[in-house]
Amino acid sequence: MSAEPRTQATARIPATIVTGFLGAGKTTLIRHILENAGGRKIALIVNEFGDTGFDGGILSDCGSPACGEEDIVELANGCICCTVADDFLPAMEALLARESPPDHIVIETSGLALPQPLVKAFAWPAVRHRVTVDGVVTVVDAEAVAAGRMASDEARLVAQREADASLGHDDPIEELFEDQLRCADLIVLSKADLVDEAGISTVEARIGEDKRGPASVIRAARGIVPPEVLLGLGAGAEGDSHNRLSHHEMEGEEDHEHDDFSSFSLTAMAADKAEAEARVKRALAVPGVLRIKGRMAIDGKPAPLLVQAVGQRLESWFDAPKDNGAGAGQDLKLVVIGLASIDRQEVAEALGG
Repeated sequence: MSAEPRTQATARIPATIVTGFLGAGKTTLIRHILENAGGRKIALIVNEFGDTGFDGGILSDCGSPACGEEDIVELANGCICCTVADDFLPAMEALLARESPPDHIVIETSGLALPQPLVKAFAWPAVRHRVTVDGVVTVVDAEAVAAGRMASDEARLVAQREADASLGHDDPIEELFEDQLRCADLIVLSKADLVDEAGISTVEARIGEDKRGPASVIRAARGIVPPEVLLGLGAGAEGDSHNRLSHHEMEGEEDHEHDDFSSFSLTAMAADKAEAEARVKRALAVPGVLRIKGRMAIDGKPAPLLVQAVGQRLESWFDAPKDNGAGAGQDLKLVVIGLASIDRQEVAEALGG
């Protein structure tokens, strides 16, 4: 189905913000949108926390014309909510300046991003007359929340914070989770097929504590949600930002910081897939580590091993071989995201980097 011609009355391009905590399933959800675009020309802005991009490469390799590299803009210079003026707005202006602008823009935020500053950015003069926030979609890991976590081993992280007085009493993970819910127009419970009805009821009750009244909640398995459900919400969220306040805004703070979190990248090699997975699991067990993702070189293999790990879950698969050798043209690095207190040396030793 082709997109309807854009008229003067509908001149503003709709944009969907997809947010959610680390490992919630945002990239899987967006990949399904791109693979089932139905004739829409979709542009994608992907933000990563840290200096090494990864998700954009996964999306551009999806095998669909909607996943072309020219339609994917990757911002890997820090959390998008902190770099609106320096990174996000120039990326938007570049998309809008194209001879053939997109029919829809999808923005995947970092798992550590507050969506609120991004929504407010759409009121900036450079974009407000040409783009509107069609909706904020917050992806929630139903399996983790049903188990009393956000997306990782929360019991271990809470114990660590309680044992270290320098970290203070506020839980930045809990606050971030709540802020992402408070901004949503649609909440997607990912991995819902891994949770029984009693667990889903627990998750929905927890979500109900913080979600805005108008926000809808739906369930999803393997990231499969029809694009027509996610796109076309018509929320106009940039005009409703006063009803989507974060903790920082409610406390009268204009700015927020990510001092509680840190990220770094390193290179690592392994003899085979089993050894690589074992190393990543050891690194995940280091206190404070939230997520590990990226590419590892494997001896004798023409393509790198792609790694996605969060909490106690680990996925790995071999990338498509490149014509000019293993990992050619790709950044063979692993990105580690965690609390600011993590021991980087211990992580490096676990990974063998």
